[in-house]
Amino acid sequence: MLSPNPPSPPARTVLVTGAGKRLGRDIALALARGGWQVAVHYRHSQQDAIQTVADCASITYTNGLKHHAFQADLADEAAVRALLPQVVTHFGAVDAVVNCASTFEHDSAATFGFAALEQHLRSNTGAPILLAQALHSHLQARNAGGVVVNLLDQKLWNLNPDFFSYTLSKAALEAANTMLAQALAPHVRVVGVAPGLTLKSHMLSDEQFAVLHQISPLGRSSTAADVAATVKFALENGSITGTTLLVDGGQHLMQFERDFSLMDLT
Repeated sequence: MLSPNPPSPPARTVLVTGAGKRLGRDIALALARGGWQVAVHYRHSQQDAIQTVADCASITYTNGLKHHAFQADLADEAAVRALLPQVVTHFGAVDAVVNCASTFEHDSAATFGFAALEQHLRSNTGAPILLAQALHSHLQARNAGGVVVNLLDQKLWNLNPDFFSYTLSKAALEAANTMLAQALAPHVRVVGVAPGLTLKSHMLSDEQFAVLHQISPLGRSSTAADVAATVKFALENGSITGTTLLVDGGQHLMQFERDFSLMDLT
């Protein structure tokens, strides 16, 4: 005889880096709505991270899911190596990592130097690889499967020389997607998600953002909700690995000579 109340499946836990604010926060909230326990990573934005945890908890208060904030400087290798074990210790198990945190500082071919490149490579490339490595070891020990989602940028399919070191670091991470998908299978899938112009920044006025957001074959770029839904899809579709999903309204199909934030709209 079937039990009238079959046991609920164990909660899935995901670490989302840079989840205190902006796109990482939207991803964390969307995953909480989808039944994930969220480890909210932050570097300096402690109060924002605490608020994200509280908002995730308010979404899932009826089903007993727990969420928690974790601090780490992703430019510090020791801190990155310690991060996933801390999450495992708190939750007992981790099933996925979403690498959303990103350093985004301007340089050009003319101003490029080793220091700027290293700054971007540490947090944008090295940290995601180390977190994938740690997740693989954890899942292998559990004989379980999981997934890493790396946030990339439509800019990689529509290259321009602005934000030179940032772009190089994301290009390296996109290449790592393929290599990690090969190296970490079958325990870990690795998927890229590449948004277009999604959120406003201090470099764009509201009017500029509205105009640029509409420059695409579909007449709109990605919203935070679009990107978060794609991350959730990548986490939950067990057949996707070693590829990138572009979420940009087709902006990657158009040639932009400058980065969005530096385009002259006159």
